[in-house]
Amino acid sequence: MTDGQSNLRMAALSAEASGGAARSGPSDFLRTVLGKPVVVQLNSGVTYKGVLACLDGFMNIALEQTEEFVEGKLTNKFGDTFIRGNNIMYISNTTKKSTTK
Repeated sequence: MTDGQSNLRMAALSAEASGGAARSGPSDFLRTVLGKPVVVQLNSGVTYKGVLACLDGFMNIALEQTEEFVEGKLTNKFGDTFIRGNNIMYISNTTKKSTTK
């Protein structure tokens, strides 16, 4: 199994854990979260929260309105963020919580 296939499998497991249909595949999940807030966990443990703008077949993704979290603490905010697919552990759909008051 390639890294891309492994990442797609992780996305499918995330979709099922989030209440997605058991028969839907990772591509179906990714289509449903395109343009919506997501959480992206990297292999390094760093987490990004933002709006999924686009992705390709290698799971390279672009996020908008991105917040970076290290050990659960907000460390940076970015307008646009590009993440290489082989660094992604999983992508999860979620409601983006604003950290500003």
